Amino acid sequence: MTNLPPRPDFEAIEAISHKTADRRTEILALIGNLVYSWSNNESMFIYVMMLLLKTDQTSATVVFATLNTTRARLDLVQRLAAVNISDKAVAKRLNSIIDRFNDCTRFRNEFNHCIYTLNDRGEITATHALRIQERRGRLQIGEVRKMDSNRTKTIADTIGELRKLNKDIWEFLPKLKESLAAKA
Repeated sequence: MTNLPPRPDFEAIEAISHKTADRRTEILALIGNLVYSWSNNESMFIYVMMLLLKTDQTSATVVFATLNTTRARLDLVQRLAAVNISDKAVAKRLNSIIDRFNDCTRFRNEFNHCIYTLNDRGEITATHALRIQERRGRLQIGEVRKMDSNRTKTIADTIGELRKLNKDIWEFLPKLKESLAAKA
């Protein structure tokens, strides 16, 4: 028999949720900034593609947008890099940038692909990942994680890492261009 969770008492939650609005707004603002910062970094790979493909920004954007997943975009960047970058230090730096971005992507995905749990006061108390995992031969939905001060600090720290990564990508682009020009 399928058991549904109990229906929330929406009226009661709405009647008291104004008292928890500040905390909810703080959490949603952090998640919004995380998504914004991540998206801004993902689009930086258009410039990497532009250099690796030896093309203009519009053409690189067409290639970027045609590939409909981040994984496909980064796979293309890595394959183009393997073909076009002969300087091992430049290749290593690009791989480091991609690894850092992938770490942030995994974290961002926790908030883009989850069920948010609210308590009877309308507070966001946890996330339940919508990732199917197999453990000991059984399938289960992903992990439930508390939305506490440690978690919000981790969100803020990841936003800081994404900001640093953005600056590092901008610093890397001229080095990549120089390396590719030296190979030509």
